[in-house]
Amino acid sequence: MDQDAFRETYRNINDRLCVFEKSILTNQARCTCAERFCIAEREGVHCTSDDAQALCISLIDMLREQSRFALKTSDEQPALAHGKAMRIQIGGLRGLYAALYPGQPAPYPIPDINGLIESAIHRFGGIDALPLQPIIQQIAAYRGRKRGRNKP
Repeated sequence: MDQDAFRETYRNINDRLCVFEKSILTNQARCTCAERFCIAEREGVHCTSDDAQALCISLIDMLREQSRFALKTSDEQPALAHGKAMRIQIGGLRGLYAALYPGQPAPYPIPDINGLIESAIHRFGGIDALPLQPIIQQIAAYRGRKRGRNKP
């Protein structure tokens, strides 16, 4: 399947995309509102809830805005590179966990993205009231998988 046909089919099938798709597909997080699907040999993730998707979009938008300095990005970049997107997603979730449960290491994988976000909103009063320091620290500290060296 060529890339253009895949993108078109993906958009037609996935009317409510999961903004944490990269995290879920790399098995670093799970979500009770996420549903995996396959197109040919590729996987995608669909969100089963409009409300959950809206919360996730709000969180990702806020994290992206607040972590620009840590990621050395600007507003002009419409799409982030995979590594930076993963830093926002996984680092942001780990930071959210650290804000909710200080002193406890974040579980691997994050067991429920939607549950974590709802717990944080309930405790802190909303996305805009989240404590940014532990979240941005985790975003800055997150490093994805190291590339393996090619062996001769």
